[in-house]
Amino acid sequence: MKTAVVILNWNTKNYLEQFVPGVLRSLEGEDACLVVADSASTDGSMQMLAEKFPEVRQIRLDKNYGFTGGYNRALRQIDAEYYVLLNSDIEVPEGWLKPLVQTMDSCPDVGACSPKLHSWFEKDKFEYAGAAGGYLDYFGFPFCRGRLMKMIEKDEGQYDRRADVLWATGACLMVRSSLFNGLGGLDDRFFAHMEEIDLCWRIQLAGYRIRIVPESLVYHIGGGTLPQTSPWKLKLNYRNNLMLLENNLAKTLALTISEKEKGIDNSGKIAAKAVRQAGRRIWLRMVIDGLTGAAYLLMLKRDYFKAVIDAHKEFRQLSKRPGAEEVNDWLSESAAKRPRPQVQGIYPHLIIPMAIFLRNKSFGIINKYFQK
Repeated sequence: MKTAVVILNWNTKNYLEQFVPGVLRSLEGEDACLVVADSASTDGSMQMLAEKFPEVRQIRLDKNYGFTGGYNRALRQIDAEYYVLLNSDIEVPEGWLKPLVQTMDSCPDVGACSPKLHSWFEKDKFEYAGAAGGYLDYFGFPFCRGRLMKMIEKDEGQYDRRADVLWATGACLMVRSSLFNGLGGLDDRFFAHMEEIDLCWRIQLAGYRIRIVPESLVYHIGGGTLPQTSPWKLKLNYRNNLMLLENNLAKTLALTISEKEKGIDNSGKIAAKAVRQAGRRIWLRMVIDGLTGAAYLLMLKRDYFKAVIDAHKEFRQLSKRPGAEEVNDWLSESAAKRPRPQVQGIYPHLIIPMAIFLRNKSFGIINKYFQK
């Protein structure tokens, strides 16, 4: 099988009933299949699928392992060259899959790719969870081509060129199965939210690119499992943002230092310097989070304040910060790779003040920077 389109379901019967027919129609004539992996739903999702769409393969998990654990367990049971991780609240038009497959076939150094993501409610606008590809700012805050904080752009063709980014949306992500499995899949500690950013960053550190394919377009409802206002979702976002920095920042800085400071010929010194710099930046990010938590408290949003505090506590409990020895070993291994790993898509400034004061002008400034 060339491509397995895999929906991870947890109590989204209505979305499956609404969108599975379109997915099946779009796969006709393609070397592809649809698989629904279920996280022990209690809403009759799987019974409905068996009755209405018996051609859809089902994988039943014994409990809800989250987005990360669910996909990791399901994808191990699927034999395909490419996986597509597809949210249940995605509407796909005809022809969405072929440009993604063609990109992966023709560009062996592309590890993962995704379509443009539009809002299902306002179909001419980008959607929050990935828009036209994502970046990170200096302190690891995610933003997108087409989305800065809560500002969403209308799609007027401004991102209709193929582009390499730091991360692509997990709502519709195509990834090489060999690479996904070789990297150990998604980080189980994340459970849900920002796990695709971590995966895409690790894919780049493995020497591959992340590509946005604008010829492909899908429509996303968003918030199908957790609403944007959920304190638990806020906690996951704060916690996982710190974990993805911890997983990848030191190695990325080691690459940068080794390129800029040619005089340092000892990879051990480079690794130690990178680990120190990453530690300082993560600490400063936690300070920024703390100030945000204090602002929530002043606004009497106690649930949000608690979410930030709990996020930091859990981050410390789950921490697996790479030491200088681990970074040094990785740096030595990466030096022998051709091409050498490069990380694209980190904006060297803080995006929040820019978005607050310059508003929509920020989009043009950022696009100009990444097109240099």
